[in-house]
Amino acid sequence: MKLNLKNIDEQVVVITGASSGIGLCTAQLAASRGAKVVLASRDRVDLDRAASDIRGNGGTAISVVADVADPDAMQRVAETAIREFGGIDTWVNNAGVSIYGRIEEVPVADARRLFETNYWGVVNGSLAALPHLRHRGGALINVGSVLSDTGYALQGHYAASKHAVKGFTDSLRIELEHDRIPVSVTLIQPAAIDTPYPQHAENYLGVEPVHLPPVYHPEVVAEAILGCATTPHRDVLVGGGAKVFQAIEHVAPGLGDRFKASAGGVEKQYGDEPAENTSTLHAPRPNDGQVRGRYRGHVMRSSVYTRSVMHPGQTIAAIAALGAVGVLASRAGVFGRRERRRRDGWYEQRSGERFGSEPYGTDQPV
Repeated sequence: MKLNLKNIDEQVVVITGASSGIGLCTAQLAASRGAKVVLASRDRVDLDRAASDIRGNGGTAISVVADVADPDAMQRVAETAIREFGGIDTWVNNAGVSIYGRIEEVPVADARRLFETNYWGVVNGSLAALPHLRHRGGALINVGSVLSDTGYALQGHYAASKHAVKGFTDSLRIELEHDRIPVSVTLIQPAAIDTPYPQHAENYLGVEPVHLPPVYHPEVVAEAILGCATTPHRDVLVGGGAKVFQAIEHVAPGLGDRFKASAGGVEKQYGDEPAENTSTLHAPRPNDGQVRGRYRGHVMRSSVYTRSVMHPGQTIAAIAALGAVGVLASRAGVFGRRERRRRDGWYEQRSGERFGSEPYGTDQPV
């Protein structure tokens, strides 16, 4: 199986959940780099505006109103991409929504709807994309979460759905590798990202939920997605915070559970603002298509960890360069010390001649 992924400016990229947040940010970034972009979402108003804005900025984009929970709608997205642009090179299953609340207090109907979007949306999108990707090669990118590997209080159903996405993605990858199908399958696992995610979640907390830091800019995820569209990666944790979270889960899961069960892991998800009815779990909210959310703390615009994973060659070169600088600096320091000692010894020697003191030995080893 030989994977030949195109440069992003040669690609047709399909993105679900593209009317806000990570999906919208990824669509804008891909279009700015020359990709032909197909935006899919339930929200006609914000979706059409997003596609129009991209075209207004010189990009190429079309929009397709579709609910990822509907397999026929996903087939329609694929058919539209092929009809308008001649094929599909990268398909990004990004659409998702969350629920904040204790598991016992969340209606099962809400949990089922969440799975329809977060899990079955990935399945439906993948099955729509694969018949086209398998013949010409390409990338299938599924957006999971740092919670794909662990549980979390007040977001239990969301975490469960992202576990399911991971299991599906890993299993699909194995099957495609067995059949030697030239499709790269990637799981993206972001940490907390400053998108409208908390506002769009169904909320049973009574107040607006908030992210726990560190929180990253959506473009950090968009960059990772587009990196995987051109270079195969198995999975990518977005944000050093995600790596720390995963490491604790693997090395000391009991300790992680205790932290997540503490006040710091539970109560800090409760914000200070009263809850508003801004959920998009069951229906879209027109005129609410923003890339950024309302997080008030510091938002990190880059991740050294994720950049090192995406560009290991550059990281090695940077480390080597830093090492070389360190060696040069060290040598400069040694030579400087030697020169200073020689100079000081000369002054001491002249002082000794003048005042009768013993001269400083300039030939002593440094």
